[in-house]
Amino acid sequence: MRLEILVKPGSRRPGVGGFRDGALLVRVAEPADRGRATISALRSIADSFGLPPSHVTLVQGPTSRRKVVALTAAGPADEERLRTRLQELLGVDS
Repeated sequence: MRLEILVKPGSRRPGVGGFRDGALLVRVAEPADRGRATISALRSIADSFGLPPSHVTLVQGPTSRRKVVALTAAGPADEERLRTRLQELLGVDS
């Protein structure tokens, strides 16, 4: 599954959730310096979706706040779990 994220570096309240400008909002405490915010965002995504960090890959936007990431599911049931979790994080009612 691929999804677009919007990274907000230097946040006082890090977390994953919400929807802004067509993307999942990811707030991280790290500054946008030498990729630190990107690394933190990828870890936060992995934690939020219950995935190992190796299952979250940056596809596009290494130096941009707007990024595309790929989440690797273990199978069809896991794919459905990821979709459900994405809806929860976006604040969409099922």
